[in-house]
Amino acid sequence: MTPKVSVVMPVYNVQHFVKSAIESVLSQSFTNFELILINDCSTDQSLEICQTINDSRIRIVNHEQNKGLAAARNTGIRNAAGNYIAFIDSDDMWHKDKLKLHVEHLDTSPEIGLSFSRSSFMDHEGNKIDYYQMPQLKGITAADLLCRNPVGNGSAPVIRNETLHDIGFQALNHPEHHSSYFDENFRQSEDIECWLRIVATTHWKMEGIPAPLTYYRLNQQGLSSNIIKQLGSWESMITKAKLYAPELLAEHEHNARAYQFRYLARQSIRNGKGEAAISLINRAINESPSIMFQETTKTLVTLAAAYLLWLLPSPVYKVCENIGQFFMGHVQKSRISKDGVESSMLS
Repeated sequence: MTPKVSVVMPVYNVQHFVKSAIESVLSQSFTNFELILINDCSTDQSLEICQTINDSRIRIVNHEQNKGLAAARNTGIRNAAGNYIAFIDSDDMWHKDKLKLHVEHLDTSPEIGLSFSRSSFMDHEGNKIDYYQMPQLKGITAADLLCRNPVGNGSAPVIRNETLHDIGFQALNHPEHHSSYFDENFRQSEDIECWLRIVATTHWKMEGIPAPLTYYRLNQQGLSSNIIKQLGSWESMITKAKLYAPELLAEHEHNARAYQFRYLARQSIRNGKGEAAISLINRAINESPSIMFQETTKTLVTLAAAYLLWLLPSPVYKVCENIGQFFMGHVQKSRISKDGVESSMLS
């Protein structure tokens, strides 16, 4: 039987997480899917762990050389048989009803090309945190997507195969002359670059499901050099977007850059880099002071957290962070419940 959904999971040096990720897919209440594991030349035990899991719905595709996340997703898409393609990173997990709810969403909304969900956070060890990504869910425009990434992470979207083929392109430097969907020139920002192309260049709409169906792992990402690389990739995405959406960029580039600086400030706070966070949040406000009025609470919280992290001893700051996160998580849960999500899906 042809699968309704093809689940694409890139795998690269995730031996501590990949089994949990795979099991969260195999335990889905919706069962008509295939799981395509793209081994991107792992050098640890990731491939061996994948090979020990016996399920007829699993296929393993091996790259001959390491190509990165965008290329691994492209390989998965090319090998996909399903009408819908779901992506999950190999260090994340899913709620058991994720595929069921996305299939219902796409089946009943033919204008939606990309369906995503809210996400809840896990710590590095996989313990659930009562804290959520709370993006805009409906009425998403290219400007919204440029300034903020509603999808949130690479394990949240389920996309029509047809939608991806509508943005496919022939990469000039691709030796096999295959179509590409994610731009393999990007080692970061490849997802937002793809989502922006969908919304800015096709008729397809993007819409989210209120339930937090994706469990996103907060990895200990490290150092400020990663922030610099993220910013560089984002700027490359902006340069490319100017080619196919020049009017959009002319109107929204400064605002979008301010939101990116604020996002990177929050990443720096998460990594314990107070001085970098202060620099980035100040750059955000200088780039576009309007973010203070458009999203006042989020901007002020980021500003305060950056300075508190810089000023306070680490243990004291951690206590403040935990208290703030507890109250914010409570507010988020209340909002999710008001959107009709059952409490059982928040545990």
